[in-house]
Amino acid sequence: MPTALTSNSEELTLSNRGYKLLKQLGEGSYAKVFLAEYAYNKADSSNVKVLACKIIDTSKAPRDFVKKFLPRELDILVKINHPHIIHVHSIFQRKAKYYVFMRYGENGDLLEFVLKRGAISEAQARVWLRQMALGIQYLHDMDIAHRDLKCENILITNNYNVKLADFGFARFVTDSTGKRISSETYCGSLSYAAPEILKGNPYHPRIADIWSLGIILYVMLNKAMPFDDTNIKRLYEQQSNRRWKFRAKVADILSDQVKKLMTHILEPDVAKRYRIEQVLSSEWMAMDPRLAQLNPAEQAAMVEAQQGKRKHLEGSAKPTTRRVTNEDMTIFKEGKEDEKEEKQMNNHSTPSLLA
Repeated sequence: MPTALTSNSEELTLSNRGYKLLKQLGEGSYAKVFLAEYAYNKADSSNVKVLACKIIDTSKAPRDFVKKFLPRELDILVKINHPHIIHVHSIFQRKAKYYVFMRYGENGDLLEFVLKRGAISEAQARVWLRQMALGIQYLHDMDIAHRDLKCENILITNNYNVKLADFGFARFVTDSTGKRISSETYCGSLSYAAPEILKGNPYHPRIADIWSLGIILYVMLNKAMPFDDTNIKRLYEQQSNRRWKFRAKVADILSDQVKKLMTHILEPDVAKRYRIEQVLSSEWMAMDPRLAQLNPAEQAAMVEAQQGKRKHLEGSAKPTTRRVTNEDMTIFKEGKEDEKEEKQMNNHSTPSLLA
């Protein structure tokens, strides 16, 4: 039976591609997220993969989103592939709607997890922050800024690995000549926005991403936000004057190394704020020697990032679309996630303490 959002013809189109929508998971102003199934072989019912499907209805979306942000998001989604970034299985377009099928985060998002289970142990936070930081490093190496990093956009898999998600505000930060492009658009959530964004001046989005990562780390360790965001002026003053502290219940049990790292990330001076490489090489990360080595999937992604950046600078990236005229649908990307990935994450260098 078709869902309330899809017609019989849409349902048939998806079915012909092996997809089936199961139930609605969430809803926004012009997009809805569904739990979905993908059958690699329709004759074999056991060969089914559970996915999430984001359906974007451009007929209900603002013109600025349709003309500017959506094309950017789709362009970036077809170019990225990293073990700590949510895997996009395929993207279809049918008339005014886009269907983005992606990896399903079985354990929900990081905010839900913290609210339900409480503050994350320092050891587990280290594992997860490393995974996030490697995903961000990959993006930054490709000259891409996420611009909407927050706990809600960090998804947790069945094996308790985290993955960056939601690239609705992401953009390239250099042009085809390699010249750096500053951002002037306010993006993301106020609670995670860097002080230079609140100030309203052009800002460097990659450096702003690091601030947002620091807020995420603080939330993991404290189950609270570091700043009061009920008033923008007061929020900016608190950020600029470094007026934050760890909650009393965790302040005495956290290591000096994580406290030091936090001060370098939540640094209002963009010239002094840590870059992503400094986060990964920090004393806090070095406390767990298992995290010093890249696993094969992470190593391959690093090499791919350099190649992707070169293609972007050369303006020679190959077209990523092909027409399927008989179904009025465009396939932007279709691929199978590496089935060995989760085992590599857990067995090589990033063991989860929760699995």
